[in-house]
Amino acid sequence: MPTGDEVSGTPGETPDPTPPEDSGNGTGKAAGKAAGKAPDTGATARPEPSDSTANPEDPEGAGSAESSRAAAGTETVGATANTAAPGNAGDAGDPEVPTDTEGTGATARPPRRRTRLRTRIGVGVSLVLVLSLIVMLTVPAGRDSLRSLWCEITGGVCPAEDLPPITEEEQADWRERVSPQDGALWGNYVALGDSYSSGDGAGDYAPETAVPGGCWRSSNAYAHLIEDEFDFAGSLAFYACSSHKGREMLDELGTPESQIERVTEHTSLVTLGIGGNDLGFIPVLRTCIVRMPLLESGVCTEQEEDIEKRMRQFEETLDTVIAEIRERAPDARLLVLGYPRLFPEEPPAMYYTLTVNDQLWLNGIAERFNERIRNAVYRADGDVYGSRGTGSVEYVNTFSALAGHEVSAEDAWLNGIVLGRFGEGLKVDRATFHPTAQGQMSIAERVRLQIVEGPERVLYVSRETLERVDESLLNTELGGPLDPVHAPSGGPSDAASASPSESPVNEAGG
Repeated sequence: MPTGDEVSGTPGETPDPTPPEDSGNGTGKAAGKAAGKAPDTGATARPEPSDSTANPEDPEGAGSAESSRAAAGTETVGATANTAAPGNAGDAGDPEVPTDTEGTGATARPPRRRTRLRTRIGVGVSLVLVLSLIVMLTVPAGRDSLRSLWCEITGGVCPAEDLPPITEEEQADWRERVSPQDGALWGNYVALGDSYSSGDGAGDYAPETAVPGGCWRSSNAYAHLIEDEFDFAGSLAFYACSSHKGREMLDELGTPESQIERVTEHTSLVTLGIGGNDLGFIPVLRTCIVRMPLLESGVCTEQEEDIEKRMRQFEETLDTVIAEIRERAPDARLLVLGYPRLFPEEPPAMYYTLTVNDQLWLNGIAERFNERIRNAVYRADGDVYGSRGTGSVEYVNTFSALAGHEVSAEDAWLNGIVLGRFGEGLKVDRATFHPTAQGQMSIAERVRLQIVEGPERVLYVSRETLERVDESLLNTELGGPLDPVHAPSGGPSDAASASPSESPVNEAGG
């Protein structure tokens, strides 16, 4: 048991350097007992400073928590604990070491000075970062570096790159933006294609074309209906011809019989319906219909492999046909038509010898063929737009143009199978499965809508072309350079005096 002098720290004596063990608050209790037995030697125990004395910068009310703990019955212990052991943390005077001044497990709060210093450092760093960001965004070189860094971090998710500088030629744009209708009407209209475009099956044929092997051009064809619907600056040059093929169009280039050579520089609209004969659609139908025995179901579908091959070949042919037309009339709107569905979407029954499955299969062939035509058109127009060109290449969807009036309907807009005389059986005529006059009107409506609505992009025409074109020039170009409607010897004045309604069409077969 230590003496009173040892506990009170009598001068000249060295206390035991080994602090007593602290088991919970046992040390505080031992110190209290020792303090009770110690004689009054004149030494005064140091009072425990309150929070307000130890840290005058504490916010108001900070000492109240310590006072509450003192009120729990530890005032006497706190008053004498500092004299119990010189090695106690409270006696060391180190403000950085948390102390348990009351033996209750509570520690003193760290000084506010260090917290304030850390806050100031954080604010300073933030200001530096903000200023750096502002500099990087306002200075071009810094902005570019920041964008490059962002692209690397995000793996290529970059802001839109700056467009290339505009050239002098682009600043003075050589093109003029036009509405869809104006883009189609400023020049001549040239109608090309096969029997679906010539109007074979619609009646009222031009006499010189209504002969075996002729073109069978009908006044009810959609080309004439379009001419009547719109006010073209020029005239209609109608050269679609029955039985024509896309391959034949290319083979005849450079000859007076060529359809493509009818297209000239000041053509504003070209309609083109071609490909059915390249596919051999009528022979395919004939094979399906005229078969022995009549109910043999595999005859139709066995043709599919050959049909698929011809489809692929024609797609390449169409690419070339479109390019040849575009070369001759770069400012024109070129409208390429698909083919209508021949049978109902859900056939109710057999059509002569064609089963329901046969009809569905034939509808599917037509739909797939239209898709190839459309793909060729989209590729060509993408090239036009991507190269900042003029004119357009557009697809006209006619697949459902005869809906409700297919060949098996009571009010059909298609010519059906012709029954021959007794004993002759079924006859697939030249005009079989071709639109009637009413069918041509329905197709013309699809073409009309395309002219009015235009492609899903802006249209341009060469400014020079629009400034140069006039009625005399348009009349001179009718028929093309190899077979002009107006002979060159007549001169521009004679060509201008000819009535557009009298001489827009060269009806020679071919």
